[in-house]
Amino acid sequence: MTVLKCIAVDDEPLALKLVETFIEQTPFLELSCSCDNAVEAMSLIREKQPDLVFLDINMPNLTGMELARLLQEQPGPLPKIVFTTAYNHYAIEGYRVNAVDYLLKPFSYEEFLRAANKVLQLSEEASNNFHSVTADDEFIFLKVEYQWVRISLKDILYIESLKDYVKVHLEDSSKALLSLISLKALEEKLPSSKFMRVHRSFIVSLDKINAISKNSIFINKTEITVGEQYKETFKTIVDKWLK
Repeated sequence: MTVLKCIAVDDEPLALKLVETFIEQTPFLELSCSCDNAVEAMSLIREKQPDLVFLDINMPNLTGMELARLLQEQPGPLPKIVFTTAYNHYAIEGYRVNAVDYLLKPFSYEEFLRAANKVLQLSEEASNNFHSVTADDEFIFLKVEYQWVRISLKDILYIESLKDYVKVHLEDSSKALLSLISLKALEEKLPSSKFMRVHRSFIVSLDKINAISKNSIFINKTEITVGEQYKETFKTIVDKWLK
């Protein structure tokens, strides 16, 4: 069974306790930690790498909506977000930051579970859209629309994240493929000897890199920025190439 790691964030103690209790009652959810402000939540999200954040909106200093926008600008995988708030006028803005759902306080366990199930379904759909490979495999199977497509690893230039989808760019530029799977899930399954995450939104084929500058990688005519979080690891690989 898929288990989603969660963080609960709310500046109201009773509201926070309720979310914690609901998480503990749900078999496919696991509470990693909780906190009462968005500033601490930012740090915890980086540290814990949760799958799901239940996030209050109206908090002092930094609101939940502001935190969600900041997360979209950060390197690394993005958790799914379910907003919790006493005000319904945030709904449209919540979807603009790619929130999965929006719980209006006071909400019942049934409403909470419905939102959690949406996240679970997205996670399982992403996992089911990919056939795992090993370092010795020469191809992958990726679900594209309603069929499984065999893709040779040597044909992949780079992979781009488009929210809940990935776009696989191939040697034949007319055949980029779109699949419902997160970049994080794909990264975990691809052989690390051949592919590397270099940015929150990009995985590259190491064999396809044509040139390197201080902060960028060039694959054919495409320039891909190396994110701050990935620079040290990428530098280690480059140093090995240059020896």
